[in-house]
Amino acid sequence: MCGIAGIIHTGSSRFSQVQLVSMTDALSHRGPDGAGYWRDPGGDVLLGHRRLSILDLSDAASQPMHFRNRYTIIHNGEIYNYKELREELGKKGYSFKTQSDTEVILAAYDHWEDECVDHFNGMFAFAIWDEELKELFAARDRFGEKPFYYYFDGQHFIFASEMKAIWAAGIEKQANLRLLFNFLTIGYVDNPERPEETFYSNISKLPPASILYYNPASKELSVEKYWDLDIAAVNKKITDADAIEKFNFLFTESVRKRLWSDVSIGTSLSGGLDSSSVAAIASGLGAGHFQPQAFTAVFPGFDKDESAFSKEVADTFHLEQITTAVTADDLLKNWDKLCYHQEEPFGSASVFPQFKVYELSKQNHTKILLDGQGADEILAGYSKYYKWYWQELFVKRKLVRSGEIKAAKKIGVQESFTAKNIMAALFPDFASVILERQYLLKALRQEDLNRDFIRLQSKEAYYSTPSHFNLNGALYFNTCIHGLEELLRYADRNAMAHGCEVRLPFLDHELVEFVFSLPSRFKIRQGWTKWLLRTSMNEKLPASIAWRKDKVGFEPPQQQWMQDKKVQELIHEAKKKMVSEKILKPDVLNKVVLPLGSTAADNYDWRYLSAAAFL
Repeated sequence: MCGIAGIIHTGSSRFSQVQLVSMTDALSHRGPDGAGYWRDPGGDVLLGHRRLSILDLSDAASQPMHFRNRYTIIHNGEIYNYKELREELGKKGYSFKTQSDTEVILAAYDHWEDECVDHFNGMFAFAIWDEELKELFAARDRFGEKPFYYYFDGQHFIFASEMKAIWAAGIEKQANLRLLFNFLTIGYVDNPERPEETFYSNISKLPPASILYYNPASKELSVEKYWDLDIAAVNKKITDADAIEKFNFLFTESVRKRLWSDVSIGTSLSGGLDSSSVAAIASGLGAGHFQPQAFTAVFPGFDKDESAFSKEVADTFHLEQITTAVTADDLLKNWDKLCYHQEEPFGSASVFPQFKVYELSKQNHTKILLDGQGADEILAGYSKYYKWYWQELFVKRKLVRSGEIKAAKKIGVQESFTAKNIMAALFPDFASVILERQYLLKALRQEDLNRDFIRLQSKEAYYSTPSHFNLNGALYFNTCIHGLEELLRYADRNAMAHGCEVRLPFLDHELVEFVFSLPSRFKIRQGWTKWLLRTSMNEKLPASIAWRKDKVGFEPPQQQWMQDKKVQELIHEAKKKMVSEKILKPDVLNKVVLPLGSTAADNYDWRYLSAAAFL
């Protein structure tokens, strides 16, 4: 887990090792344990690295790392199956000088070339310079846990783990006003149709599950996708017993892989099903450097504070629970730092408690935290997924017989199934068009926005819907197209801001592939979301956790915070900035702040606050 940076140029250039050092200095928080630099013999390729020592703490594992006098790599992340790959490659004649996963990547690339990524189980973003072919190869993990940004003007290719490193090289910020428009109106922080797009028009990101080649001689840059989920390959015959058994095995193995480290590992614990499940499995394994510590953000007096649930889990598994009480004052004190590390707008205050949890982890000298992120997207944890499942059952003429709506209402689910849902189920293409038009009209009618800003930026509306109008289609959309990568960005920046690593057992790709091969009834059943996980954890977790009816989703008291006078002053200053940039109308300054919770749909005042910090 580290920070990577590189510059590749041809001919005369203003870039040198001075700029490279500035780039790696900008990433020092990602790698506080060391720095390394390399320049090719011709002086056209510069690679830099900031190290967070996790595996093989010796100097031999430092980067940039060289292999066979041909390849040089800079790598950010972890390959969880590197030991198995090391053994396999050893049988093919490869020898190794370190105990690091980075050296295994190099040998795998030498042997399998770009197909090496198919063999990796992990989170990663790396770049390999091939001195023989004079070519750069880069790759990013399947879900986008690790970041890779780049600037390319046809002459210079500059890349890094975070955009601040690219700016440190002298590349100016150019706001992407189209994406800003979509964020302000519908809350999108990315473009589902162009996954490379960022909030800066001159900086792109390598999409998840993608590889990149760059040849400086031909100035040819190519990006290809190397992995995808097959949502059509559903095993309709699998039994409950077999599905539960395999899920338990894959989930346990996923946690086991993520417990391998040469430094201490703890867990974040909210009190919800997902983080509690990870804590339960990790505690049961008791392997590696896992410390019985749980780090939790609490909100005393808030009706959605989960501290009682998290304490129950901590007590059950004899975990030392270390808490941080997060307040509006904390938000104000840390606002600039939070925005500095996030680099792009974020749609709610939920990002901040996570930031404080990783700060707490650092203060307690724990470098790695396990986290439950990803379970909601692959196992249908949000209430919005009910309608997708019910529409699927309706098309199959099973909705009434299934009793699913009645069962959901019995356990307190408030979702409804209306004529609109029936139309969407019967005519999905038509429904998709209608939804997109509705969102565009809503965006165009946003009364706070400057009319010229709307006219210039509304030509491309980014609102998108799943290509398959069933539950697996919706889960695929949120896992691989729009939704999950946003959360992973928050987690990566929050952890790395404090020199910590976050590991996500629910995003083991073998586990995800299995879950997507299952029929929808394993995700929602008898009104319960995440039925497979709940059932699998039934004997491992207290029933009050495994079968919790209320889903909070790490929700802070954002509405209360927005009622704070100083927070409102901060929002007012943000609005003034947006008015001066001719994004908002001047009369928005006369409107009182509307405090809303972090899950509210039209949380405009929070978006203004967040967006202004990045202009």
